[in-house]
Parts: sequence; C-alpha cells; structure tokens
Amino acid sequence: MGDLFLEIVTPFGITYQGAVKNCSIPGVVAPFQVLKNHAPMVSLIEIGFIKIEELSGRDFFLATGGGICEIDHNKIKIIVESAEMSDTIDIQRAKEAKERAETRIKSKDADIDIDRARLALLRAVNRLKIAQLRK
Repeated sequence: MGDLFLEIVTPFGITYQGAVKNCSIPGVVAPFQVLKNHAPMVSLIEIGFIKIEELSGRDFFLATGGGICEIDHNKIKIIVESAEMSDTIDIQRAKEAKERAETRIKSKDADIDIDRARLALLRAVNRLKIAQLRK
C-alpha cells in the first residue's frame, strides 16, 4: 500500500496536505492515533490538538476548534472549524480572547450567550496551551 496521506481543511482552505507517518487526533470519545493501514472510521473531533509526524520524523502540533475526521484506505481527511500551527498562534490575541470570554461568563447580562462564551474560553485556553508546544 501507499503512504498515509493527511489533509486538514478549514473554512479558509487547506491547512495541511501531505504524506505522514502518523497523526494524533482529539476524538470526542477519546484521543486516538492513526497509523498506516488504520481501519476505516469516522469520528467527531473536539477542541484540542492534532499532532502530526511527517515521514522525515519532524513532528508538530495544531490547535483545532473541533470538527470531523474520516479515515479510509490510508487517507485521513480532517474538516475542522479551525487548525492553527503552534508556531503561528498569536499569544497576545489568545490571552485577550480568554479574558473576554471569562468576562462574558461572569457577566450577569441576560443578552450574553454563556454557552458560546464557554466555547470561546475553551478555544482560547487550547490555543495558549498549544502555543507552548512550539519547537
């Protein structure tokens, strides 16, 4: 069989495309790793990180906002709300987003969508965590 091929797509286009050794994905039930000849499956993805190990042995992380993953015949297709390489995350922007979300959650304003604020907080905290994994 051929190489394990990975494609990560966001609403803004293709974030990553290429042959990989393996890929770790934050599944909703549990994180999982995909290696060559993995069984076909579809999984929801939660806010977390995707770890990619390229054929060269280089590995890196992407912060993701959740989505869906399909694995079939050594092809991994990940469609997510967002996927940001750890070395491109704007730490100051993520800190500001975290502070805004925390302020909204603490607010007594009836017009605040608390669920949306909680998701924003989770995404901001995740981005800050993944930014720490820069190599």
